[in-house]
Amino acid sequence: MIVLDKYETATALPYGALVEALREAFKKDYTVPLRGMHKIPLADGATAIYGVMPGWAAGEVIGAKLITVFPGNAQKGLPTVQAVVALFDGATGTPIGVVDGTEVTYRRTAAASALAADYLARQDAARLLIVGPGALGRHFVGAMAAVRPIREVRLWGRDAAKAQAAAAELAAAYPKLDIAAATDLEAAVGSADIVSSVTASTEPVVFGRWLNPGVHLDLVGAHTPTSRECDDEAVVRARVYADVRSNVFAEAGEILIPLKSGKITESHVLGDFSDLVSGRVAGRRSADEITLFKSVGTAVEDLAAGALALAQARK
Repeated sequence: MIVLDKYETATALPYGALVEALREAFKKDYTVPLRGMHKIPLADGATAIYGVMPGWAAGEVIGAKLITVFPGNAQKGLPTVQAVVALFDGATGTPIGVVDGTEVTYRRTAAASALAADYLARQDAARLLIVGPGALGRHFVGAMAAVRPIREVRLWGRDAAKAQAAAAELAAAYPKLDIAAATDLEAAVGSADIVSSVTASTEPVVFGRWLNPGVHLDLVGAHTPTSRECDDEAVVRARVYADVRSNVFAEAGEILIPLKSGKITESHVLGDFSDLVSGRVAGRRSADEITLFKSVGTAVEDLAAGALALAQARK
């Protein structure tokens, strides 16, 4: 059985290969049962969460992401969210490996947005804006550059100093790209070809009136029915797609809030990954339409990423 730490996992998951692994995964018949989220009382009175997110593709792979959320870890210099992905052979049930689940989550989330952009962003999309350049947001540079000719990256965050630090770090990692912090979010959205919002905000940070024809809006950060990263106008103006349709209708405030108010109907979400990769639903149709992708995540992505990491490690 192979065990990969976060550095080995990162090395085994180059963005381009991971995008293609996700594309193939969504062509398969994965079963993803409801995840189990369990509350654990802590000695200091806080509550931690232990989650189990299972899934399988019959005869191929069985696995689960095991995740913990400890709210006090930041004060201890530890990540709040930590995880592993455990995988078993789908034909025999034999354990085949454990990989770092935190690194998998970062990379597969960015790669999923890149996969969506491959169907929904303009072919010549070269200017990327990342709203919320934290630990996850920084992965979107490499992921988007794997599918589009990105040459300019702007990063915006509520903390300008942190955005500038992230820009400096990424500029060193990607010296061929023009990378800098943005100070005016509205102007940055207006000049971008792809806008990836990866924030913890519960209220809109991107507004529909800011969106120019041809832009692709990628929404990653909000995951509850009452939180959202864009307003109703952005959703109404766009051709909207999801990673997994049923999950978005259960969790995504960007869709559920305008749905409840009657500003959209369920048919406004045109399709999800399984529709796009199979060709049942068309992606971008013209250079001037606005597209929107809403991601809430699925165990399919964790298992596909974990399987790729193990396959790369064997090589």
